[in-house]
Amino acid sequence: MKKNTLVYTAAGIIFLLILWETASLLTGNELLLPGPLPVMRKFISLAGRERFLLSLWWSFYRVILGMIISVPLGIIAGAAAGLNWRAASILKPLFQIISATPVMSIILIAFLWLGQDRTPVFTAFLMIFPVIAANTTAGISAIDPKLKELFSVYRLPLKERFFSLYIPGIAPFVLGGVRSGLSLCWKVVVAAEVLVQPRFSLGTGMQTAKAHLETAELFAWTAGTVIAAALCQALLSLAIKRIERRR
Repeated sequence: MKKNTLVYTAAGIIFLLILWETASLLTGNELLLPGPLPVMRKFISLAGRERFLLSLWWSFYRVILGMIISVPLGIIAGAAAGLNWRAASILKPLFQIISATPVMSIILIAFLWLGQDRTPVFTAFLMIFPVIAANTTAGISAIDPKLKELFSVYRLPLKERFFSLYIPGIAPFVLGGVRSGLSLCWKVVVAAEVLVQPRFSLGTGMQTAKAHLETAELFAWTAGTVIAAALCQALLSLAIKRIERRR
């Protein structure tokens, strides 16, 4: 099964590269759409530079910090909303405002308040926090009411309810939220970096390449972001599989 999956994945990548090369040849203008080989050469050149490695590290740091802040606070808020209707009513307007506010507006406002380095982390927090909270609330709602009644009838202690009822109930939902939130976090962090341009960041590299009309370099910075995000997603998936096996 794994071998077949890898074969089809490789076939899909090759197909996309052929489409890319074809589109580049039809365009006939490397300023608009460079082919895969020029981008690959530029990426290899970038990967050996200190600036690229520092930018990759700082973007990765901002993504992880955003997740570390968002996940526990999202679980707490989601659990409160799922267990208490008053808390749900109080938090509902906050979630609606965050969901309705354009990401660019959040980035610009945060830039005024927090400066270049903190804006991507704050923006990531505001985008991921509601996702984790909503998944946690959904997990609590999905717990069988008969199980809740059983725990109440036998008057089991709060600690027992927490570890035997609620954690197993919300865990799949929270882990799913973390998986989707990580992908969103990379997009939001890099988008904020493009706008506010911290000294070292993948987004700043993209913006600089665009300003100099270095399209191949812009694609190379983008490729670096995609590879980094994919590796993070793969490591997270492995960690989630191990957690599920232990559970």
